[in-house]
Amino acid sequence: MDEFSLSQRMTAEFLGTLWLVLGGCGSAVLAAAFPDVGIGLLGVSFAFGLTVVTMAYAVGHVSGGHFNPAVTIGLCTARRFLGRDVIPYIVAQVAGAIAGAAILYVIASGKAGFNAPASGFAANGYDTYSPGGYSMTAAVVVELVMTFFFLVVILGATDKRSPQPLAGLAIGLALTLIHLISIPVTNTSVNPARSTGPALFVGGWAIRQLWLFWLAPIIGAALAGAAYRFLLAEERKAGEPHLAQTVPS
Repeated sequence: MDEFSLSQRMTAEFLGTLWLVLGGCGSAVLAAAFPDVGIGLLGVSFAFGLTVVTMAYAVGHVSGGHFNPAVTIGLCTARRFLGRDVIPYIVAQVAGAIAGAAILYVIASGKAGFNAPASGFAANGYDTYSPGGYSMTAAVVVELVMTFFFLVVILGATDKRSPQPLAGLAIGLALTLIHLISIPVTNTSVNPARSTGPALFVGGWAIRQLWLFWLAPIIGAALAGAAYRFLLAEERKAGEPHLAQTVPS
């Protein structure tokens, strides 16, 4: 990534996050409940995973393919990303998410009777606004834990000791699995930018509950970064064999 300027990397993050919101949230708003051929929870989960896979291979070599403020913070905590670039990346990601939500709003408004607040517009929520009626505590736990493991997968899959060509696929499948687990609880965030875009068009309750979908993913990502440094990135002591190379006596 050293050969690309910060503005180029920010543009890649903007486009990647825009695609994630347009593709993932768009599948939920436009296709999930479509009569007779609705794609349902499984389809929406794969849509989010596919957005990450496709953009990871499209622009991941430019910016690293974060598309998520929690990912940026987790990578920084793991010392895999420069602290000075965290804020510019997050600004680009949030801007991309808002642009993606705006495009989706224009498309969805082409159908008579569409109302973003009434539809929910794929916004994240808890209690009354949880798809399955789950509490705030359940929402905090699921968002924190799912983001933690998402970052564990990202950090492990992109480690120099892992097969690099498969990293984008592993990360996309991890996001698909996360959605299969947590859509009923919060509509799945694990990404503060993804939550912010739709919330701005729903307003009201979505804005009031947005704090959780920033706080829990960021904490989960930071914990994963710290865990990565301890478990995966520790240098071996001189003469000490790698665990995978240890042979029982």
